[in-house]
Amino acid sequence: MTEESSLTDTLLRTVDRIAEDLATRPVREAAERGEFPAELWAALEDVGLPRAWLEEQAGGAGLSAADAMVALRRSAYHALPVPLAETLVAGRLLAEAGIALPDGPLTLASGGPGAAPAVLRREGEAGRLEGIAARVPWAGDCSHAVLAALDGDESFLVLAAIGDAVRETAGNLASEPRCAVALDAARVVAVAPMPGAADRILLEGALARSVQMAGALEAAMDIALRYSGERVQFGRPIAKFQAVQHMLATMAGHVATARAAADQAIEADAAGPSALRVAIAKSRTGEAAGRGAETVHQVLGAIGFTREHSLHYQTRRLWSWRDEFGGETYWQQRLGREVARIGADALWPTIVGI
Repeated sequence: MTEESSLTDTLLRTVDRIAEDLATRPVREAAERGEFPAELWAALEDVGLPRAWLEEQAGGAGLSAADAMVALRRSAYHALPVPLAETLVAGRLLAEAGIALPDGPLTLASGGPGAAPAVLRREGEAGRLEGIAARVPWAGDCSHAVLAALDGDESFLVLAAIGDAVRETAGNLASEPRCAVALDAARVVAVAPMPGAADRILLEGALARSVQMAGALEAAMDIALRYSGERVQFGRPIAKFQAVQHMLATMAGHVATARAAADQAIEADAAGPSALRVAIAKSRTGEAAGRGAETVHQVLGAIGFTREHSLHYQTRRLWSWRDEFGGETYWQQRLGREVARIGADALWPTIVGI
């Protein structure tokens, strides 16, 4: 076994153990009612996963982007109800900007494609913010948020304390909290210049959601395989029926392409996300999320739609995550613009390189 595969196995086993011990049904149901799973989060912090890809001097484990994404994908496989993706991305951006990381979970106040950026009024070393950040993930459970803001034509990355700024909390389809944050009530903790900060947050968030969708699809596939092998109809497991085999094969194709799409973006992410590769990843995993969730529910039939069955933890997240940080239409259009930007002569070498 190589050192790389050994590390991957260790990360997978670690997340599996934490999920088995602390992501029980009562914990999940309490999270959907708005109770943050503090013990689960503490266990993830104890093994260093929220800061996994930060350098050791920044308080992290020094893992590569690929290894950190292995842990994130596995957390999505288990549908862990915590802001691990947001904390990983926020920590990476803060470390790159030279801003010290606060303790606890972090969130990203990104308005998504086309949203008006926050306004920063510089006052001394920090300043104050203006605007409303909509649908901020887990804002009620995070004391700090990372966001992009403009002061005139200058772009900045901002760390803000948002404990008193949350005004309204709703949920996405998976009952993960999404909050409105009044930025004028937030306290600016630190500011650092970062050209294109809003787009950088969008790219990092879209890549993280792509990885999460790939993980949730893998879990849905495993549920479908297990159920179809155990469910007997007309004297034999339904996995023996050709129609069901066709569904499973279709589902396997979506899982494989989602994983490949996410992996190709991760491979190019050592120094920062590639817009072209993230566009491929988010558009393809989003499409796979929709079609894969539809297929797995066809395999399970009515039982898959009940709250008593575990499938909905994955499929509701797939339906939610596909629209966050830009849906398929946005990323397909952006993919077209990226291809046009690199030009005809570079198109084939780019495709081969991917």
